[in-house]
Amino acid sequence: MAVLPAFAADVATVVRADVRSGRLVRTAPREARANQQAPDAVALIGMIDRMAEEAGVESALVHSVIRAESNYNAHAVSSAGALGMMQLIPSTAKRFGVSNAFDARQNVQGGILYLKFLLDYYKGDYPRTIAAYNAGENAVDRFNGIPPYAETRRYVWQVARNLKEVRLARPANNPLPVETRTTETVNPIQTAVDADGRTYYRTP
Repeated sequence: MAVLPAFAADVATVVRADVRSGRLVRTAPREARANQQAPDAVALIGMIDRMAEEAGVESALVHSVIRAESNYNAHAVSSAGALGMMQLIPSTAKRFGVSNAFDARQNVQGGILYLKFLLDYYKGDYPRTIAAYNAGENAVDRFNGIPPYAETRRYVWQVARNLKEVRLARPANNPLPVETRTTETVNPIQTAVDADGRTYYRTP
């Protein structure tokens, strides 16, 4: 498997708004990245799929979170200080053993471990897991569900949309081992809009 390059910390960066998510993303200018080998897309996807399978996490969920967080930009830095492809804040990176958040392999591994922790904590509840990835477990627990934060609700909606697209694009791809498939349940995210126009997310 190709070794993915780590981000050079001393390279100048620029901050601009991502047109898809509206989030501020910091990247190294094109000229500063000219001498860095770009990760091979096929190898990158394969790496993510294998890591997800090893952790027992649906690879479509991992890809959906990555698309929402950084759109596969290993050098991304948010305005809140979240780092790398899966946008780990430093405390979360440390919590899951990530020493270099700009190393794609470490970052994805840490993000998958966090997703696995959240899936176990919320007993496979995808909406709460996704909301907690964005807002933290404390916020989800405090509101006993998706917090009433506009950013978090948009994030859950975006990841749910990504998840549907990834599953449709890769219908035959089941990343879980055969012995796990009989017991692992993937909870689809359903949305409903009440009379006041508020959107609710739930799993059956």
